[in-house]
Amino acid sequence: MAKIKVTQVKSQIGRLQNQKRTLEALGLRKMNQVVEHEATPQILGMVNKVKHLVSVEEI
Repeated sequence: MAKIKVTQVKSQIGRLQNQKRTLEALGLRKMNQVVEHEATPQILGMVNKVKHLVSVEEI
């Protein structure tokens, strides 16, 4: 399965509670923090929900 690298590029301040929880579930707590995940449908759905706050790169 492919891997993706997710980087938080915008702040979660002032965002909806479900978007903050989605970032936390992805493992993102700070700006410019990078995490790697398998590209499963669940992870891709979470990334899609906060796509305006993160950048995604395939590995």
